[in-house]
Amino acid sequence: MKRRTRAEDAKVSALRDHRALNPKPNTVHDPAFVSGNSFFDARDLVQVKYEMLRRVRQEGQPATQAAASFGLSRPSFYVAQLQFTAEGLPGLVRERPGPRRAHKLSEEVVDFLEQALSAEPAPKLSQLVELVRERFGLTVHLRSIERALGRRRKKGALIKPVPTPPTARRRRK
Repeated sequence: MKRRTRAEDAKVSALRDHRALNPKPNTVHDPAFVSGNSFFDARDLVQVKYEMLRRVRQEGQPATQAAASFGLSRPSFYVAQLQFTAEGLPGLVRERPGPRRAHKLSEEVVDFLEQALSAEPAPKLSQLVELVRERFGLTVHLRSIERALGRRRKKGALIKPVPTPPTARRRRK
């Protein structure tokens, strides 16, 4: 069994940190990547995608053939092509998975929560979950409401301080 050097481990770590680590490097069968030339690294997904695009554009290789030899699907080729055209090399880096923002708690919902908190007597945070469900038909976790209101507070837009819920308080022994 071959032992990896520190430099190899550092590169794998850097590729992973930058979301550029190819999850299937063993599926890359392009001659440049299997020739032993250390410049071509099948673990570097950005390099693999770029070389695939280059083969089609510069060398006229069919997209289906290029995608297969680089271990990717034909639809992946077209997605990479669009991303590269729109954003250049950074467009080939995979995006973070998951939602990009608080998609349930829109500005309208947070405005409603702030208004509810400004009423006398102010509702408990657990009651806000029910108010959001009744008014907007959304099922939202208490912690999501706390975070959304906290973001507003940071911006200085919150009218009344958000009370700390009993679940967030620590018990002392």
